[in-house]
Amino acid sequence: MINFKPVTIYDKQIYEKYLIDGKERGCEFSFVNLYLWGRQNAAIVHDHLVLFSQFNQRSVYPFPVGEGDKKAVLDAVIQDAKERGIPCRITGIRPEQKGILENLYPDKFRFHCERGSFDYVYDICDLAELKGRKYQSKRNHCNRFYANYPDYSVQPLNDDNIHLAKDMADRWYSDKLAENLEADYHMERKALEKAFRDYKQLGMDGLILLVNEEVVAFTMGNMMSDTTFDVNFEKAYADVQGAYSVINREFATYLHNKYPDIIYLDREEDMGLEGLRKAKESYYPHHMIDKCWACMLEDEYEY
Repeated sequence: MINFKPVTIYDKQIYEKYLIDGKERGCEFSFVNLYLWGRQNAAIVHDHLVLFSQFNQRSVYPFPVGEGDKKAVLDAVIQDAKERGIPCRITGIRPEQKGILENLYPDKFRFHCERGSFDYVYDICDLAELKGRKYQSKRNHCNRFYANYPDYSVQPLNDDNIHLAKDMADRWYSDKLAENLEADYHMERKALEKAFRDYKQLGMDGLILLVNEEVVAFTMGNMMSDTTFDVNFEKAYADVQGAYSVINREFATYLHNKYPDIIYLDREEDMGLEGLRKAKESYYPHHMIDKCWACMLEDEYEY
């Protein structure tokens, strides 16, 4: 059985040696997301980072990250699942990794892809500049905000103002729960609280949008690779017209100026939520990161 240990904030440098290698992969492989969401465990096996995650009441193995013998590390994962008495369920599988599994284990796995788990990846210049006819409505939203709140300001999220973002988040969740008592924000809220608490140690970047010295929107994320930045959280008051569009645009501009080598913003998944999908599609992603799950046929596991 693999000797997995819980992911802690002190593992960041070790794990990012494997995770930040220039290869495109889904947002679930960002160290920040590993640390913030669910119960994550990890081990180094055959010079690969192997993850064992408990998420949404399921135990899964994200596809191992590293160079070298894939057969050895995948054999170890399959054996670990058998010894634990659980289905061998491998997630975050890109098309080339699907090919690896099919070649190494012909007719042993079945695959399942969910559109709601695909990452939306945008050209950072598109979001910063909003050029062209397709972004006319976004420019209109921004311009209404600028006209309604000419004294607005933006500030990088830091130790001096992070408490303001926390207060805004508390009110945002209260408003949402008042609208829908059945809404479940527990996991997201817990992840955001950890992000605020460990913001500096995680090496995150963020921005707050203020009107009359009150935060009306904030956003925060982390570097996934030399060329891609992952936007982990974005919140804005719905009754402040244009706030979402402005915080999105301002953050893209801020990151482009601070990190000129960034090409893409990964704005993560839509989780199959129709409203969120519509919002993400309205910004015209440069491309999607499509991912699949795989289960061994012998496990007879239902998704």
